[in-house]
Amino acid sequence: MGLIQLGRHDKDGMPDVITTSIEKAVNWARKGSLWPMTFGLACCAIEMIAAVSSRYDMDRYGAGVFRASPRQSDLMIVAGTVCRRMAPVIRKIYDQMPEPKYVIAMGSCATSGNIYDSYSVVQGVDRFVPVDIYVPGCPPTPEALFDGILKLQERIMQKRVFVKQPEQVKASLKV
Repeated sequence: MGLIQLGRHDKDGMPDVITTSIEKAVNWARKGSLWPMTFGLACCAIEMIAAVSSRYDMDRYGAGVFRASPRQSDLMIVAGTVCRRMAPVIRKIYDQMPEPKYVIAMGSCATSGNIYDSYSVVQGVDRFVPVDIYVPGCPPTPEALFDGILKLQERIMQKRVFVKQPEQVKASLKV
């Protein structure tokens, strides 16, 4: 991925210099330490739980430490059918998560409402929280969730960490 560039080697095989940018190092740390929320709503949650089992071992992707508190997690995996009464709860939990935060919509119900075109089912969680990755399927397999996590990790590596602030923002912080 171009994270580390090695310098010239000595006779013993040890590199002289290892260089990288701070931005790449921070993104590498963020991508390797995703802490998802335990937030399953329907049958897709069973597949999400199976992804953490020893058979699939989601921890090898750096996302195996599921948290029950939104203040300790940075990845929300919305797995299952979202009813209108649950939408404000999901938004409140999303707002409690620290920055940077990411959302994966897992399954057809979370992405588009699936076949449930009724007044009580939300036709996609992207109507009230910003979604980074959509995982298709009904229910999607753990491998599909892994593919979504890998795509999210690729996006994390492309993000800018240290962005120069406009002068208006700097002036408002001084006041």
